Amino acid sequence: MATDHSRPGGGDLPEDPADLLPDDSVLSLDEYLAMHAAVGHRTRYEILYRLVHGGDMSPKELEDALDVDDSTLHYHLNELVDVGLVEKRQRTDRGQDGLYTYYRATVFGEVTLTDGVDELIRGEQDFEALYDSTADS
Repeated sequence: MATDHSRPGGGDLPEDPADLLPDDSVLSLDEYLAMHAAVGHRTRYEILYRLVHGGDMSPKELEDALDVDDSTLHYHLNELVDVGLVEKRQRTDRGQDGLYTYYRATVFGEVTLTDGVDELIRGEQDFEALYDSTADS
């Protein structure tokens, strides 16, 4: 099956993919690619998945949910924060001494997950039907 390279809106694709970005783009192509690369690791994907679909979580909540040790969790959280998919927040809770640290998905994190990996997973049934060689034609 040949790949359809046509896109809505027509026109030729630029030679340099970076030229697809608007002139006033918030991020560079390399920054967008770094975001997608970051969710390519299962632990980082699971962290982002839980933050997008479950809301803000503390490091302890994430550690328990993912069954990973503290240093592994923080390594992957830092990777997600560095590329802009997750943000680290701190606040003071009533009756508590010190700051409460929690993580939450950014808009880029939500879009990367829901319109990226999650969308591919949801579309698996459609893909399977397209490529099923046992199906009647």
